[in-house]
Amino acid sequence: MVNQTAMGEFVLLGFPLSRQGELLFLVLLLPAFLLTLLGNLLIISVVLSYCRLTPLYFFLCNLSILDILFTSVISPKVLANLATGDKTISFAGCTTQCYFYFFPGTVKFLLLTVMLCDRCAAICYSLQCATIARPVCAVVVFSWVGGLLSVLFPSQLPFCGSNIINHFFCDRGPLLALACTDDTIAIELMDFMLLSTIILCCTVLVAYFCTYIILTIVCIPSSSGRKKAFNTCASHLTIVVISGGITVFIYVTPSQKEYLEANKIPLVLSSVVTPFLNPFVYTLRNDTVLGAFKDMWARAQTVLEMRIMTMLRNKLSSYKDQWWGASPSSSLPPCRQ
Repeated sequence: MVNQTAMGEFVLLGFPLSRQGELLFLVLLLPAFLLTLLGNLLIISVVLSYCRLTPLYFFLCNLSILDILFTSVISPKVLANLATGDKTISFAGCTTQCYFYFFPGTVKFLLLTVMLCDRCAAICYSLQCATIARPVCAVVVFSWVGGLLSVLFPSQLPFCGSNIINHFFCDRGPLLALACTDDTIAIELMDFMLLSTIILCCTVLVAYFCTYIILTIVCIPSSSGRKKAFNTCASHLTIVVISGGITVFIYVTPSQKEYLEANKIPLVLSSVVTPFLNPFVYTLRNDTVLGAFKDMWARAQTVLEMRIMTMLRNKLSSYKDQWWGASPSSSLPPCRQ
């Protein structure tokens, strides 16, 4: 008979680093987290300010929202643990972190596949895309609903004995390693089948779209046309390959408990580095987004100059009023006859 106890909190082991190593990691992680938030917020503001942008930028806005959610689930707690040295997390916080890690992660994977389909349509059927309206909102809603359905089947696990999680956040595999139930194998198999179905279906679609795009680009007669078509999808293909490769490496395995140490570095790349790179990858090679940024900067400069001029005029007007008020005509000495 196993003595099952209600866990009030867990302890996240994180990385096997000294205190100096943890502080160094904090110094590296904090700017990356802040730049991730800033870059994705800028992309959202650009897309919302310029409604004339193509459907790709509507997808990009949703991707930025997902990156903010995805990195905000993990990074703040990791930063707090590194700064204070206190690595405890409540049971409710751990459960919330686990579910809200998989929800935006699944939506992001589906959305990247849909975005690649949109790029395939824009490159391979450019003439038809100019006249046919694509169901942009429908596929975005499908991605969000699909990600939500994938985490709507919680399994209440009984925990007993140790409360130490061999990870830097509450992932599904380390939690299953602490569960004291005979159903862990069945739960792992169910998770494996669900994640494998989603990931492998998206991977097959990505491979098909990539092959179709490459064959279409090769058949373009002019070199300038090939370069333009390649630049259209190169950044997106980069993110898809990085995210998809890491996800397949970590989660398309029958048992995650056996690879906890090996999965830490790829999960850092997936949860911190990839959201950090997304704004730069999608904007630095995109003339439309760069032009929108320049337009926003010019408008901000104009508004700032107008406010400075208004402040200066108000100050000058107040100084004039004070000067004339200090020397009224009644205070002048009377003229002698």
